[in-house]
Amino acid sequence: MRAVQITRFGGPEVLDVVDLPDPVPGDGQQLYEVSSSGVNYADTHQTEDSYLAPQQLPLVPGAEFVGRPAGGGERVVGLVEGGGYAEKVVGTPRLTWPVPDTVTDEQALALVLQGSTAWHLLRTSAHLAAGESVVVVAGAGGVGSLAVQLAKRWGAGRVIATASSPEKRALTEELGADATVDPALADGDPKAFTAALREANGGRRVDVVLEMTGGNVFDGAFSALAPFGRIVFYGMAGRRPPKPVQPPSLMGTSRAVVGFWLAHCFSRPAMLDAAMGEMLPLVADGALKPVGGGRYPLTAVREAHQDLLARRTTGKLVLDPTR
Repeated sequence: MRAVQITRFGGPEVLDVVDLPDPVPGDGQQLYEVSSSGVNYADTHQTEDSYLAPQQLPLVPGAEFVGRPAGGGERVVGLVEGGGYAEKVVGTPRLTWPVPDTVTDEQALALVLQGSTAWHLLRTSAHLAAGESVVVVAGAGGVGSLAVQLAKRWGAGRVIATASSPEKRALTEELGADATVDPALADGDPKAFTAALREANGGRRVDVVLEMTGGNVFDGAFSALAPFGRIVFYGMAGRRPPKPVQPPSLMGTSRAVVGFWLAHCFSRPAMLDAAMGEMLPLVADGALKPVGGGRYPLTAVREAHQDLLARRTTGKLVLDPTR
């Protein structure tokens, strides 16, 4: 089969398209023929070995796929611990979900990792309550574009999205954001970002922040939290950690910092069932609209990663293993 393999760590240049033997299913596993593979920002960390889990070479990246069981069967979307950037993948049927006929591969892939993350950020980690204000950092991205829609659907009082260009900020408004902020304000001084978030919330501090950048963006957003506010940290796209948060400062301001990594739901499949069981029917009915970010041939995997790192994309990026 054709697959993308990493034999050395680095940037997009380490992604090589090669021929490999078909993977062999173990106990309780199934071989799937892949029609589409999902690309995530976390994959760019994997190529650098800067992700939460240490990586072992050689490896085939990719944590999600749409396909059918080898030999035939219904189309499913699934999560895997690796190997998704390939024509075939081995997965656990318990971590797959049937895809309705009216839902495209791209839409299904937008939900399984990024959508499930957005769902749990708001429901499980932030415990969003109706009427609360929500800041979605990177609101035009794969997680953010769905988090904006879910927050509005679940009764957020005001949704504020950050995005790095006028076009991306306009997209978040189309998805339901009530106001937008340019995260570049945090580059020089996190206080400017704090002020912009408060201004976007009518001068008030904010209740919930979904944050995946780190550095000054986290620092500025954390300072914008109201008493009993929660910031959920689920990525560090800026590659720079925020300032350490001291527990006494949390107590003195009644604020919370919560971490989230979807991998911990793999061992609790019911948590993934809850998210996918709600979102797939919403997409099928047109009530939830995943944003497509482009379909790349497998041979253009380096370009896909370059576009992600350069912030040229919106929504969900997909690889086509047949091209």
